[in-house]
Amino acid sequence: MRISPQVYVKGSIEAVAVYCEAFGATRVLEILDDAGQAYVHCQLTRDDELFLAVSEAPPECDTSPRTTWQRMAFNVFDVGDEQAVRHAVAVLGDGGTVIDEPGPCDWNPFCANVVDRFGVFWWVAS
Repeated sequence: MRISPQVYVKGSIEAVAVYCEAFGATRVLEILDDAGQAYVHCQLTRDDELFLAVSEAPPECDTSPRTTWQRMAFNVFDVGDEQAVRHAVAVLGDGGTVIDEPGPCDWNPFCANVVDRFGVFWWVAS
């Protein structure tokens, strides 16, 4: 059995660009809506492994702004050195909210919590 994360956001095309920049991900499958304005489904990989799927949120999806802790987070670890963590946090934090600046915690030597401009909560760690 395998599990793979998927996120539904408003502004899926922009979100994919942000996530590719933040994490060095690559688009491997892109299905746009009929107008070519949003992703019906987009798969991102990193190191030839599925990293994240992104889709445009349907109207009934709760995409209200979020800037604080949430019930669920995407934990992205082993992203590289401290510079890689700082880069990801800077990209995700642009227009979002950095909850905890990069630094040590009890279980990781260098990590941060951030909610991106799309309302997605990330824990990013070296």
